[in-house]
Parts: sequence; structure tokens; C-alpha cells
Amino acid sequence: MKVLKLIYKNLFRHKLRSFLTILGIAVAVFMFGFVSTVVTAWSYGVDAASADRLITRHAVSFIFPLPYSYRDQIAGVPGVSKVSYATWFQGVYKDASFQNFFPRLACDPETIFDVYPEFILPPDQLAAFKKQRNACVIGQKLVEQHGFKIGDIIPVKGDIYPGDWEFVVVGIYKGKDQTIDETQMFFSWEYLNERNRQAESFATDNVGWYIVQIANPNEAANVSETVDALYANSSAKTKTETEKAFQQSFVSLSGAIITSLEVVSYVIIGIILMVLANTIIMSARERIREYAVLRTLGFTSWHVVGLIAGESIFTSMIGGVLGILITFPMANAFGAAFPTMFPVFAVAPMTVVIAFSFSILVGVVAAIFPSFRSANMKIVDGLRQIG
Repeated sequence: MKVLKLIYKNLFRHKLRSFLTILGIAVAVFMFGFVSTVVTAWSYGVDAASADRLITRHAVSFIFPLPYSYRDQIAGVPGVSKVSYATWFQGVYKDASFQNFFPRLACDPETIFDVYPEFILPPDQLAAFKKQRNACVIGQKLVEQHGFKIGDIIPVKGDIYPGDWEFVVVGIYKGKDQTIDETQMFFSWEYLNERNRQAESFATDNVGWYIVQIANPNEAANVSETVDALYANSSAKTKTETEKAFQQSFVSLSGAIITSLEVVSYVIIGIILMVLANTIIMSARERIREYAVLRTLGFTSWHVVGLIAGESIFTSMIGGVLGILITFPMANAFGAAFPTMFPVFAVAPMTVVIAFSFSILVGVVAAIFPSFRSANMKIVDGLRQIG
């Protein structure tokens, strides 16, 4: 009990030094937690991918379209329960600024919400989406960001598909949980194809990719091989893979950036470790005579170790808790500012555990050298020490 009281006294003996040390640890923990959240958010699509969905795209590149005629053929493959399709539309809403960018996809209204059951759309809105040719369905986050509502017209200037386009909002979908992307806009592929046919576009009767729902996730490899075998000798060969692998292919393009961010997060912890270690060593050096006096009063070497380690661990623990508390509101603010870039930006429980564990580890490691030195110093040498 006396040791705990002494730890408390020592912790706030130099208030400014303690405050700056705690603040430094808090900033380090915050930066680690924030960068880790960025890394997690970057690859959220991989983790959220469904095991019973396959993606069939052009074998050469994702940017090349596939014939619409493939749909029925893929649906007839054993193990396939449902087939849908989508096409990346792009386009410009208002201007080309990042704030006005959000994914715009031409899809099959009849099946898109069947293969993506995690998108929750009221039945009456789904019926309206299927009925009206230029209708669109948008995510809840787009409503919050742009103020869209049912009945609004969203004008889009086409780039990949030139022309002026107008989409009527007939539905607003929500994700079944916070890990679901709510920043997309879906509209009817038939509406796009009609315009392409009138313009004699290269993309007429073509789709971007197929979403293939399978009955048994364990049969994913066999179904993929069967689908690709259908078009092995065609001019538009296919590559079918799990949705997770498909998402991973996009994330891997920025693999160097992600790795760099991860390295930076650990470097931050390493730097603050050295700063804290220096602070603890300096504090212990100043109190060598005090520790020697305590030893003469009957305190053991373990008491001295407890004083030094306790102060170090409490300092790092307070800083760690403060850093974690800062991380949550900052992450929420960042996610709200960039909803389309990071549709899901939430601090994962594992990130909190790792960040707090690092803060405790920093306190333990920083206390090792001064604790060993002070505990093993002779009392006479300690009393001669000038701080």
C-alpha cells in the first residue's frame, strides 16, 4: 500500500514532464490505432466478401466487358443457384471533385438484391425499382452526405457512356450491419443498354461482370473451372474467382502503400518507447539517493523495482487509455468526411487490444534498465550519488 502511494507521488512530482510523457504516449497510441484502422478499412471488402458468391469477369482485364448472352449459360452450370450482373458506369455528378464521387453501377433489378442480401431494401421500393426504367436505388450514406430523398432526380454527365443522364431515386438501401457499404447507386442495366443501342456503342449487349451465387461454398473451385471452361475457346474468355479473391486483387494493387502504413504504425510505437525509456531513466537517476535511503529504512530491492516499474507502467497505461479514447471520435469524424473512399471506417476491437497492449509493453520495457540498475546498486554508492 505504501509502495502504491509512493508511485502516485512520484508520478506527479514533475507535473509538466509527466503530462508531456502521457501526451506523447497518447499521441503514439492514437496514431497507431488510426493508421491500423485505415489499413483495416482499406481492405474491408475482402473481409466482408461472401463465401457463396463468385465473380466472373473478362480473363484479360476487368475493364473489358462480357457478352450478355453468357448469363443463361452460366445459370445452367451445376451448383449455380442464381446469376446477376453489373456494369461500372462512372459518370460525373455535379463536378469531378472527390466529394461528389460515389460508385454508380448498372445492374439487373430483378436479381441484384437477391445475390446481395446484406443490402436491405423495403419491398415497395424494390418493386418501384423493377418497374421504372430510369429508377435508381442509393445507399443510406449518400442520403446523409448529399441530402437525397425519394423522388429526387440525380443528373449525371456520362464519360464512359457519353450523354446527359437522369436517375430518379425510388429506393434507399441500408446495410444489415455497419460493415456493409452504403455509398453505392444502382440503376437498371436495361436503361443503359437502350441508350447504348441508340448510340451504336461498343458496349451494347455487354455487361461488366457477373455475380454468381452458388449453393455450396465448398464447390467454388469446381464451379469456377466449369464456368471458365465454357468460354475457353471464345473471343471473350472468362476468369471466375471467389468474391474474396476478386476484392483482394484490387487491394493488392495498393499493397506497398498498406505495408508502408503498417510499418509506420510500428515505428511510431518504437519511437515513443525510446522517449518513455529516456524519461524513466532520467527520473530514476534523479532518485537514486532516495531509493538508497528507502533501502536503509528496510525497503527491499523488489520495492525499488516496484516503484520504478509502477511509475512507468501507470504512465504508459494512462497515455494508452487517453490515446484510445481520442481514436474513436477522430475515426468517426474521418469516416464521415470521406464516406465514399472509406465506406466502412470503424475502429476494430483487435486494434484497441493491440494498441493498449503496446502501451503497457512500452511501460514494462522502458522500466527494465533503470529498475535493474537501481535495484542492484549498493546502498553506499546510492547515497553518494548526486542527482
